[in-house]
Amino acid sequence: MTTYDNTDRGVLFKNTDKRNENSPDYTGEINVKGTKQSLSAWVQTSKTGMKYLSLKVRDPLPPQETAPSPAPVPAPAPAPAPTPPQQAMPQDGPIDDDIPW
Repeated sequence: MTTYDNTDRGVLFKNTDKRNENSPDYTGEINVKGTKQSLSAWVQTSKTGMKYLSLKVRDPLPPQETAPSPAPVPAPAPAPAPTPPQQAMPQDGPIDDDIPW
């Protein structure tokens, strides 16, 4: 299989997740001298009416930059251990059922 060298090459894709009017029209990445960078582009119009792309190159964003992940839900506490059934104490004589109250 042939390996492809992406050094000094990049790619842009139409931004389908524009959150406001200042969000880039295109986003992607570019490899400059072996270092991967994030690439953003905005479609602009010059004073003479000619369209062009305004570009911004920056260090790549960390993977978790969007919304922070929710705190993990703690596991429910284990049920208490069942108490063993009480056994009747052996009696040496007759049982006194006379309750004093």
